[in-house]
Amino acid sequence: MGYTHLTNEERYQLFILEKAGHPLDFIAVQLGRHRSTIYRELHRNIVFDPRLVGYSPSRAHDLARSRVTIRSYAKRISRHTWEAVEQELRVRHSPEQISAVLASGSGVKVSHESIYRFVWKDTTAGGDLWRCLRGRLRRGRRYRVNRQRGQIIGRVGIEHRPVIANKRGRRGDFEIDTVFGAGHKAALVTIVDRRSRFLIIEKVATKHAEVVADSLIDGLRRTGRRVHSITSDNGKEFSQHQRVSQALDAKFFFARPYASWERGTNENTNGLLRQYFPKDMDFRTITQEDLDFVADEMNHRPRKILGFRTPHEVFFA
Repeated sequence: MGYTHLTNEERYQLFILEKAGHPLDFIAVQLGRHRSTIYRELHRNIVFDPRLVGYSPSRAHDLARSRVTIRSYAKRISRHTWEAVEQELRVRHSPEQISAVLASGSGVKVSHESIYRFVWKDTTAGGDLWRCLRGRLRRGRRYRVNRQRGQIIGRVGIEHRPVIANKRGRRGDFEIDTVFGAGHKAALVTIVDRRSRFLIIEKVATKHAEVVADSLIDGLRRTGRRVHSITSDNGKEFSQHQRVSQALDAKFFFARPYASWERGTNENTNGLLRQYFPKDMDFRTITQEDLDFVADEMNHRPRKILGFRTPHEVFFA
């Protein structure tokens, strides 16, 4: 099998592991990569910004992209094609996704780097296409968990999760988390299928365990799909996990403390969600209809990790 570049999701997992103080050998095993790959990634993408010294996954992605050799094509790209590109950008498809869809659908070859140049050219002319790109994600310090938190009754660790779920061998194995807005006045419960990356978003007024459990049951029942397992962090909002398991006939597992990379799919999805709902936004102004619209848009984006199929296609295949 040939060498493949690190994915955006792997970079976020690397960031969390490195910040947690784990050695390179441990990180390499967790990501299934060679030690030298991890070493190069860390040392080639160091950020020297005084506000953010060290490795930044979002900036590493930008730097890696800038190193790609850009091939020049003799054939000019038509105006009609650029209009199609702009239309895709407006619905927040990434340049890489647009490039793949154009190539498979109409046979038009437009590299993702050409699309980035098109966006920045529009920006210098005063356009707003740059707003359609995924911004640099400023990751919060989610790996710092309060050591004084009480134990969750009946907690089952992720080490007991079936191998088929660990290897993303089926649909119906979900990762869950809560996302907060300004002032922690309201929250979003995010539910992501590990295999297909299919996303469900539920709004909750508080993070009380009973409210969060109700939202999980309702959200997962709405899909009409079999739920095999659910994996969460150790937040007390998930303390009613046994009620959720019984209602959905599913197993509930908890990641290890300080090990956010064990829920890397959900962490990466939450980062993408911030494009729509930034941290300084008051979530009380968001309706469930807004969330359903965003989830539908994200579930119909072609994803590289899925062979440029959409999460909706894979989840309901």
